[in-house]
Amino acid sequence: MPGYEIKLERIAIAGADDLVIRSLLDRQQFSDPLGAAAAQGISSAAWPMFGLLWPSGAQLAARMAVHPVVIGARVLEIGCGLALASLVGHRRGNDMTASDCHPLAAGFLLENLRLNALAPMKYRRGHWGMREMNAPGDVLGLFDLIIGSDLLYERDASGLLAAFIGRHAGPAAQIWIVDPDRGNRPAFNRQMADEGFGMCEERLDQRASQGRVAYRGRLLTYSKRRAPQP
Repeated sequence: MPGYEIKLERIAIAGADDLVIRSLLDRQQFSDPLGAAAAQGISSAAWPMFGLLWPSGAQLAARMAVHPVVIGARVLEIGCGLALASLVGHRRGNDMTASDCHPLAAGFLLENLRLNALAPMKYRRGHWGMREMNAPGDVLGLFDLIIGSDLLYERDASGLLAAFIGRHAGPAAQIWIVDPDRGNRPAFNRQMADEGFGMCEERLDQRASQGRVAYRGRLLTYSKRRAPQP
């Protein structure tokens, strides 16, 4: 690939069959000759982050591996990067839409679908760092489950991520965010509360063992608060 190097790996996912994943070779890769990433506000330091596999993404994929498939339910992954959780959910028969703001995310998804002999999957641009633009290819509509992993790595004083989720969450939607104990979590919880969501959390800590790396983090589950009955 011109401008950056890649690798292929067979990735083990708890509760699911392995996936073959094309990713960037390492976090030193960068190629933005036309400034497409810069136009989305993606710096050279942040550019490779979409194309790497992250521990929280593996945790989210494992959760999707055991999530019951509900016919007609729409699932959106936001900030998908290499979309490991979306690939797992798609292979199990969920109506998945993967989304990210990185200009190369869609191409990597297409190749990883091909590598695993999977049918086409929906992909939309999702950029909560910009005000809603409704441009062609952007995330549209409401979803029954919205998922994401390691999204709280930057301070979001304006609550753009929570507002983005609120715009695309159906009336009975659940939101799953796998978070490796980022310091921005309390502010995000308050912003989600302002959007009308209640929250519960589950620790996902695991010790290292043979074939399994250590992990510290939690699953944050949000759902719309029910209006009080008259």
